[in-house]
Amino acid sequence: MTSPRRSLWALALVSLATVGFETTLTRYFAVAKWSEYGYWVISIVMAGFALSGVVMALARDAFARRGPALLAALPAVLVATAAVGFHYTTTNPFNPLQLQNPATWQPQVWNIAGYYSALLPFFFAAGLFVGLSFILNDRQVPRVYAFDLVGAGAGALLVLALMYVLHPFDLVPALLPALAVAAVFAPRARLAAVAAALVALAGAEGLLLADNQAAFNDFKAIYAPLHTPGARVVAERRSPRGDYMLLDDFTERVDTDVSNNAGLLNLPGPPQTYGLYRDGNRVAALPKPGPLDLGYAAAGLDALPYALIPHARVLVAGASGGFRAMLPLALGAATVDALEPEPTLRDAVAHGLGPAPPLAHDRRLRLLAASPLDVSGIGGPYDVIDLSADYLDAAEDNAAAYTVEAIAADLRALRPGGLLSLPVSIRDFPVYALRVLATARAALLAVGTTDPAAHVIVYRSAWNVRLLLSPTRFDGARIAAARAWCDARSFDVSYYPGIDPAALRANIYNDLPAVSFSRGEVTAEGADDAIADEARAVLAGRPTPSGADFSLAPETLDRPFYYAALRLDRLGTILRRVEILPQPEIGALVNLAVLAQAAILALIVLLVPLLAPSRVRAAPGVVARAVVYFPALGLGFLFIEITAIERASLYLGDRANAFALVLTGMLIFSGLGSLLAGRARGPWRMVLPAAGVVVLWCAAAALGATPALLASLDWPFVVRAGLVLLAIAPVSVALGTFFPLGLAQAGPTGFLPWAWGLNGAFSVVATPLANLLAREAGFDRVLIAAALLYVLAAVAFPLSRREHSWLQTASHAAD
Repeated sequence: MTSPRRSLWALALVSLATVGFETTLTRYFAVAKWSEYGYWVISIVMAGFALSGVVMALARDAFARRGPALLAALPAVLVATAAVGFHYTTTNPFNPLQLQNPATWQPQVWNIAGYYSALLPFFFAAGLFVGLSFILNDRQVPRVYAFDLVGAGAGALLVLALMYVLHPFDLVPALLPALAVAAVFAPRARLAAVAAALVALAGAEGLLLADNQAAFNDFKAIYAPLHTPGARVVAERRSPRGDYMLLDDFTERVDTDVSNNAGLLNLPGPPQTYGLYRDGNRVAALPKPGPLDLGYAAAGLDALPYALIPHARVLVAGASGGFRAMLPLALGAATVDALEPEPTLRDAVAHGLGPAPPLAHDRRLRLLAASPLDVSGIGGPYDVIDLSADYLDAAEDNAAAYTVEAIAADLRALRPGGLLSLPVSIRDFPVYALRVLATARAALLAVGTTDPAAHVIVYRSAWNVRLLLSPTRFDGARIAAARAWCDARSFDVSYYPGIDPAALRANIYNDLPAVSFSRGEVTAEGADDAIADEARAVLAGRPTPSGADFSLAPETLDRPFYYAALRLDRLGTILRRVEILPQPEIGALVNLAVLAQAAILALIVLLVPLLAPSRVRAAPGVVARAVVYFPALGLGFLFIEITAIERASLYLGDRANAFALVLTGMLIFSGLGSLLAGRARGPWRMVLPAAGVVVLWCAAAALGATPALLASLDWPFVVRAGLVLLAIAPVSVALGTFFPLGLAQAGPTGFLPWAWGLNGAFSVVATPLANLLAREAGFDRVLIAAALLYVLAAVAFPLSRREHSWLQTASHAAD
């Protein structure tokens, strides 16, 4: 039985809205909560799809008889469940901080269950719609899959466009009409079904527009200043990168680390500013109208390089609303090249934002959009390369500036005797300074330094650390000048060549005691400097006490995770100390939690055939192969997609556009591959070449992607975006052939919906597993794993000699 051709347009519309809703929910968690919790959305989506496959497999005869009627009725159900699910998501009182507290975590587990209860019905119903579309068109599986993928790609593009005009909290109402229109194209569409969809749409829009309770939770950085007397939002800007709000509040000042001795030095404190927030997190201070006030500059922790090298030629990464771009000039620098790859921040500096004025023109300053990985093509050599303290958090991809490759490139761009200044916050853990120090050591070795310890000075305040690296060994005069400068400002020098840590303890300005993470106890007596205790060992490559509890592995472009200090093999210790973990480190634990529940779901779906042993006996060979084939596809496809998104984010310097470009490109090209699969005369003849393409592509990407990326970073954005699409096209076409070919073979055995659910279940496993594998071993290993999975899929292809339809099989079983 084949449904009318127009029913495939209904499938495309449902896929469009489903992917759009998934993306919208991810944005909601990023804005209202923290982005790490967006992983739940992926889990809920694929769980709904997998469970729908389970239900259809167990009740195949009923779905065979009522399939067309269900497709006509489901659009109204989808509209209603999307609206109700989002409404209850926004009213859920989940608090991530309480989840980390041993005394308050239990109610939060129920709140997490509440998210699943609210959202699972929609994705279950969407899975039913997609699965039924395959069942009712089981002789046109490649064509159905192509419509599904192209619709999903269109959904990703639509949400990307909507983000420029709508707040993330207002996106869902814009997606619901697509679901209602799907009722018009559904097979056997009747007036009653269309009317039900329109009534559901009216009620859903009324609920979401009249009672939208989405809001920032009270732990977001913007919450407190936004609710102080007189606070007001003076400008907003929306984009796929985030929702930007400029806040005027008496608490907003330049976020810089200034000496406690500023008064003794006759220097003022930081001036009042506007605060710029993205998704509720503060990213920069923007100046108020009038001359830029930099009187505090000489008292800042970041001013030392300019005291050691007067009249320097400077490269600054991160303009910090204009303050850090001009600070070197205020300290006597000759010229400044200021890199600001974050488009909204760069535009605010160049053209202003709301009442915040643009930076005054100065012929000594250039504002550039280049990546810090491309310093060699900017115009050096430089005397000073300086990363702003807020650069790391200004954009997710800025963490690449702390990789071995980036630091090595910076060192090569310095003149002999030049200085690279790297900031590290130690508000959470001093271990971050040690990990950056280990990365700096690897970079110094990479540029040919034989004794890295001779090229490093580390100094700090109570809350922040600065690492000074030089391609030239630090001599006694320079070390003495740095120490005198720090003494005048009550900053501590934690390391310099020849330091005596024991003698250092007699004159510590800012006590930083060593604390055992596992025991939660101070391990030193009297004043201490935990960084000084271990710096020499780290620079020598020797084991340290912190290495027992934390990972000090250098950050690389293959493992570009700044917040990856936790050692997951010490999970018991981590869970005992979860209340003190920094928020960015929670992402790994969320991945572990999602992986655990995904594994349980996958096991349940795998065991479904055991509930129908007669069907297993009817086609044991096909079923046994399908148990391997579809999980391998679910894992392998997302392994490649996640790696491609990560590489494209770094290449384009824009995670939002990279995500949309890769996701849309892979879906559309995979749809093309599915159409090609429909023309295959022999499935086996297409599977083997497609597997070869995947293996060769993964090998080429693992070996050549990083060098190619670094060689073309300075090319125009449009050209780079085109190259991303060109790069993912061949593998995406190949990937698009596997699923429809396998599904067409599984269909005649009566296991088509089960195979659909099996693929969905292991897609749930794939996302957290890929993230954890990349965190621990790198993205190249993720690609190698993907290649092996597709080889396994090719070997296990469920080839069947039977050529009758799933509906015929179900009908015969009913007879």
